[in-house]
Amino acid sequence: MSQDANVARREVEVKNVLGLHLRPALKFVELAGKHQSEIRVHYNGNEFNGKSILELTSLAAECGARLDLEARGPDAVEAVEALAELVSARFHEDDNGEEIPVQPSA
Repeated sequence: MSQDANVARREVEVKNVLGLHLRPALKFVELAGKHQSEIRVHYNGNEFNGKSILELTSLAAECGARLDLEARGPDAVEAVEALAELVSARFHEDDNGEEIPVQPSA
């Protein structure tokens, strides 16, 4: 992850079989909305608002797609780390797109 003053970036790979469809996009947007920072997703030369469900679903990012996450603001590092963790966890979906319950951390 690279970072400047109040800017954080990280490249992630979409690992869930069904890609960034509506349910994972909603999870991403909800998590992004918990942060003050502006969230941008860069994919295929385009830039998308990470807090917009309409923009994220228009990515049509399939399994294996590489996304560049960028956050700008007071909690940029925390935002990128949380979002990268969500993507890495396959948006908490199994291979059939079914939700995997998230165990609360102790």
